[in-house]
Amino acid sequence: MAAHRVSPSLNRLLFAVKYASFQSGGCAVHCNAQYSTVHSPSEKTFDKILIANRGEIACRVMKTCHKMGIQTVAVHSDVDSSAVHVKMADEAVCVGPAPTSKSYLNMDAIMDAIRATGAQAVHPGYGFLSENKEFAKRLAAEGVAFIGPDTHAIMAMGDKIESKLIAKAANVNTIPGYDGVVKTAEEAVKIAQDIGYPVMIKASAGGGGKGMRIAWNAEETREGFRFSSQEAASSFGDDRLLIEKFIDNPRHIEIQVLADKHGNALWLNERECSIQRRNQKVVEEAPSTFLDPVTRRAMGEQAVQLAKAVQYSSAGTVEFLVDSKKNFYFLEMNTRLQVEHPITECITGLDLVEQMIRVAKGYQLQHKQEDIPINGWAIESRVYAEDPYKSFGLPSIGRLSKYQEPLNLSNVRVDSGIQEGSDISIYYDPMISKLVTYGATRAEALARMEDALDNYVIRGVTHNIPLLREIITHPRFISGDISTNFLPEVYPDGFKGHQLDLDTRRELLASAAALYITAQLRSQKVLGDLSPVECSRWELYVQLEDGSHSVEVTKSGNVYTVEVDGGKVEVSGQWNLASPLLPLTINGTHRTLQCLSRDASGRILLQYLGTSVAEGQEICVIEAMKMQNSLTAVKQAKVKSVHCKPGETVGEGDLLVELE
Repeated sequence: MAAHRVSPSLNRLLFAVKYASFQSGGCAVHCNAQYSTVHSPSEKTFDKILIANRGEIACRVMKTCHKMGIQTVAVHSDVDSSAVHVKMADEAVCVGPAPTSKSYLNMDAIMDAIRATGAQAVHPGYGFLSENKEFAKRLAAEGVAFIGPDTHAIMAMGDKIESKLIAKAANVNTIPGYDGVVKTAEEAVKIAQDIGYPVMIKASAGGGGKGMRIAWNAEETREGFRFSSQEAASSFGDDRLLIEKFIDNPRHIEIQVLADKHGNALWLNERECSIQRRNQKVVEEAPSTFLDPVTRRAMGEQAVQLAKAVQYSSAGTVEFLVDSKKNFYFLEMNTRLQVEHPITECITGLDLVEQMIRVAKGYQLQHKQEDIPINGWAIESRVYAEDPYKSFGLPSIGRLSKYQEPLNLSNVRVDSGIQEGSDISIYYDPMISKLVTYGATRAEALARMEDALDNYVIRGVTHNIPLLREIITHPRFISGDISTNFLPEVYPDGFKGHQLDLDTRRELLASAAALYITAQLRSQKVLGDLSPVECSRWELYVQLEDGSHSVEVTKSGNVYTVEVDGGKVEVSGQWNLASPLLPLTINGTHRTLQCLSRDASGRILLQYLGTSVAEGQEICVIEAMKMQNSLTAVKQAKVKSVHCKPGETVGEGDLLVELE
């Protein structure tokens, strides 16, 4: 959110069929009609499940396990020993030091934890080992159930080259491209020229936006081949690449599927995931504003065809690119629970984790295709510890000095795995939470999301709520005119925060003046000034970035009337100066401001309305969160000295390279 300074001169989730409310150590859900865990005690599944993951998804899985009467085992790295998912579990086992390769990807340590605790099944969440065929094989060899598909489906869909061939054979629409492995940069250039630019270069074993580059010419193809292969090797241990025609200005729409071990498969409607940065999703919604019933059914049926072609059994997601004419093309299949699964749960009422557990135990699906509804609308905002003003979000680290989820609001769900005092470290994904709002209509869900973002208190790390709020209130998003190019098209020069117009500037100035006077009057009372000067009118100057503004304030009861910049603004509210949230009514409109800080001199920091191209050669490459980031010289220069070594960890503001 934009921050504006004003000068002194002024342990367990209880799901119900229709209503749910839970808060335990930072994991929270609070909303109506989201999803139901309708578990029959007579239907035996597992006594104990180990969750091979961390953070919000580990907490999410544990909630359903607890509802089903299943004991849970958490695994954790040494730096996660006090994490929320560890506190929430019935048992916890440390599986190694902080780096993921030595802990959450450490199969030997996790297998030891399974044996030591007697866990009968493993839920992998998403990421880490969730789509690792070797892990699934090792579990099967020891008679431990993997709560996901079998190894055949993981292998088939985990390889983008093989999955595309299988999709073609199953009569699923696919993107034109080269079906083999691209071995060299020069071969990549030749293939790209044959397909026709632009092309997408991506990792065969990839996912999550890693190992993907768009190339518009031969030079970009060579560079993309190099970066994509490096990212693929770093993230997946597999540097094989493929090349496809790049569908310009597409929508990213995916179909949730659910299948059992008895040949039954369903499609649970779609999720619109077009708002992305660096090929990673930021805002998702269900259903999509773009699909008509005919296209929705066609996509759903093709997704089920693919699932049946690989004998899929569990929850999975088939991703498609959809062009402006509603032609759709298979992108990939994720053989796991998707990050954005909550919005599907909201509109269908199904608990997908419960369904995965039932399928893993061998039960048939409880529903038929005609039973799957679209009830209302759900929107998910991924709240990250990221600086949105830098490339739409570069990771931020730190400790959450204050953290308050907007659970006072109805129809709000927050899936998180952190709490006040938690550390956001360099070792793991910087996601803080998944903020979900639900409504009978899209407009209702959007209004609730705006309110939820304004009421979300996060201190200690930089976060992306300013960007999320601007996205969901942007006219293009509201109208449904979106694509995967939304962010660069709407913010071609990068995200700059909320831009104040005359009316919103007046609102902010009036609110700041009213807050200042409230604080002054309260100080007089606290200091015991028994004979304060009676005053109901004040003349102040309020300083914003654009200069000093003269304001005149009058007070009647709890209402301030402020004349500023040729207009009049009425402000009223609760004026609880001890709370970080300031729910105000400004000219009849409800607004929630946040007071970020207020010092003894009267200086106030408010949060309001959620508010290069190189000519030289590449000089340094940084890997941040498994993404390759190239630094380039902005002018011709000579490298004077290099202050970092390959493999070193670097932080924001560190000096890396000096030029002369």
